[in-house]
Amino acid sequence: MDYYCLREIEGKQAHDPLFIEKMNNKSSSSSRRVWVPGPVIVGAGPSGLAAAACLKEKGVPSLILERSNCIASLWQLKTYDRLHLHLPKQFCELPLMGFPSYFPTYPTKQQFVDYLVSYAERFDIRPRFNETVKQAEFDSTLGFWRVKSVNKAETMTEYVCRWLIVATGENAEAVVPEIEGMEEFGGTIKHTSLYKSGEEFRGQRVLVVGCGNSGMEVCLDLCNHNASPSLVVRDTVHVLPREMLGKSTFGLSMWLIKWLPLRLVDRFLLIVSWLMLGDTARFGLDRPRLGPLQLKNLSGKTPVLDVGTLSKIKSGDIKVCPGIKRLKRHTVEFADGRTENFDGIILATGYKSNVPLWLKEGDMFSDEDGFPRRPFPNGWKGESGLYAVGFTKRGILGAFMDAKRIAEDIERFWKNEAKHHSNCAFSRSLLPQSNS
Repeated sequence: MDYYCLREIEGKQAHDPLFIEKMNNKSSSSSRRVWVPGPVIVGAGPSGLAAAACLKEKGVPSLILERSNCIASLWQLKTYDRLHLHLPKQFCELPLMGFPSYFPTYPTKQQFVDYLVSYAERFDIRPRFNETVKQAEFDSTLGFWRVKSVNKAETMTEYVCRWLIVATGENAEAVVPEIEGMEEFGGTIKHTSLYKSGEEFRGQRVLVVGCGNSGMEVCLDLCNHNASPSLVVRDTVHVLPREMLGKSTFGLSMWLIKWLPLRLVDRFLLIVSWLMLGDTARFGLDRPRLGPLQLKNLSGKTPVLDVGTLSKIKSGDIKVCPGIKRLKRHTVEFADGRTENFDGIILATGYKSNVPLWLKEGDMFSDEDGFPRRPFPNGWKGESGLYAVGFTKRGILGAFMDAKRIAEDIERFWKNEAKHHSNCAFSRSLLPQSNS
């Protein structure tokens, strides 16, 4: 698609279905360039689906590009079997469609996936799967985004659009740390994205690296499959009961914040946690100096919501270990000089954004962590029609808010352009018709 074609679309015919179809057929048969009248959304996870549904409700079409072969690939392909939502379902709903009433308070992994599949079906969201975006950049000369994607056959397609929505999320790539001696270890070393069940480690000694929600839950799962897990705790961590006073800890926190300062809510949470769980420092789980909600707001670090792991630590079924110095043959040397033998290592070391790898835009996103530079709630909108959804460090609730804001913002431009096109068409109908 060349320069004059793009200018013609921008000027008069961006809302003309016949013209768009003609241009797409012409370009796809030769140069593999496709004009997209609405936004291109990169990523078909919960954030991308929410954005597409909100846009459709406003009458704005969109196109989702997804590198995997399914929606919500992180949930479907890279999570362990026993996973449940850590927050109550009312805080994990996508816009415009709630969970079925018969779902439990904390839906299972499969129930959440089923919900997302139903969500896509209800709003007729059909991503283009196996499309890996390699580069996206704004062409200031033309005033459009150029999004280059490669499919499984290594065929390159360039999608041309006025709006680009980044929905690849906070958990796009697994973080695998470099540990001295990894090649010497000899046993299984895998990231939690490849871990399914403790069944494969039955009867084995397993070291879990990372004490977030995933690391804690994997340890519990290993215990339930008669493995002997140890947990590496390198930093301070807040462990809270999943429920307090008969209510979810998260829901209670959100209610208290409406009435009390953050520091007082933190103090309340820590007092109740101490009464329910005891002093976690006695078991090697030192708490940070900042309260759980203050820490979450400043760093995005989520407190652990305990689902039974702490009792296993207290009973000695799960051992707490310091940081790793190096690995040897089936042996781990810890930072305190102690050594122990293990059959396998699970890396519960989290994920990171991959936006800096493909988005050629230097203002909205940080090159260091791939997150919007502007903090929540202002990180959803950039320049030149660029948007971000699902980068709030507030889970699906944050994506819910982003998606609605983005749809409302794009709708204004979309309606104005549709009105302009309609007025131009009406004006042309009033011109004298030639008899020739």
